[in-house]
Amino acid sequence: MARLNLLLVAMLLFSCVWLIRSSYESRHLFVELEKAQNREHELQSDRERLLLDKRAQATPLRVEKLAREKLRMFSATPAVTHYVNEAASAPTGVAP
Repeated sequence: MARLNLLLVAMLLFSCVWLIRSSYESRHLFVELEKAQNREHELQSDRERLLLDKRAQATPLRVEKLAREKLRMFSATPAVTHYVNEAASAPTGVAP
């Protein structure tokens, strides 16, 4: 009978330790889940902000302004005509 009691006490202690360990593990996993969800929320808001910035940067007026200022491009008008010589457009070493 004493052996049975010792076996039952050992099983009870084992189950208590197992229960405490599993509850600690579940709390730890829950904290990790909360951190991951917060990080997901931050990344989603950053993505939305970047998409908004991308749309703002790609407006036609902004692109035209950058082309004029940085690339020194201008709109083609009938008043400005550039002629290309045939000799300048033909590759060198080719007989006409």
